[in-house]
Amino acid sequence: MRRCRLCTEAGYEIVPGAVFSGTAVSRVMLIGQAPGVTEVEAKRPFNAGSGRRLFQWLGEAGWDEDAFRRRHYMTAVTKCYPGKGSNGKGDRVPSKAEQQLCRPFLEQELALVKPRLIILVGGLAIKLMFPRSARLKELVGTAVYLPPSALSASGNFSLQGGQRFKMADELLVAAAAAPGGRAILPLPHPSGASLWPNKPANKELIARAVMLLDALRTAWQL
Repeated sequence: MRRCRLCTEAGYEIVPGAVFSGTAVSRVMLIGQAPGVTEVEAKRPFNAGSGRRLFQWLGEAGWDEDAFRRRHYMTAVTKCYPGKGSNGKGDRVPSKAEQQLCRPFLEQELALVKPRLIILVGGLAIKLMFPRSARLKELVGTAVYLPPSALSASGNFSLQGGQRFKMADELLVAAAAAPGGRAILPLPHPSGASLWPNKPANKELIARAVMLLDALRTAWQL
């Protein structure tokens, strides 16, 4: 990934240099959209303001930031900084072509790490697995459990054969009945530019997502 120059060779004005962290023994994989300008400078995922909000949520679920970064894997749909948006406000969203160029790396990351829990952060990451038509308010505050049979049959980006839960106890019962599977949990993008997390109804959904994360972290000793 660090040597890859496929997007620059294809003419995309990115800043080369993959940003990711973690090891193959990590049990949690967090997938974001793409690194920002401070992330590419620090070579650390979720390094700036969005990271503060993200780790506030993870902290409420019981994870210390330093421990989470040390123990778990953090990556993104595309690995290099895509540059500023055309209007000069915010970062450019990687094109579908760039996402496809980077997809084999994400496939290999998932195959090597084999995470027990995948946290999808932001719309681009969520759409890796959930229907593109699904709305955040329908997904945040839920988690999908894929039993081992579904994992072997459906591949890394399919939720076929999984069950979606809103209640932590129901999720844990399903996981205990078919141990060795994988949980998938979506979170909104934590960027300060996004107003979605600030709305009271959406805060309740995020709080429910945090409860699900806390339950999984505790039950699975993550």
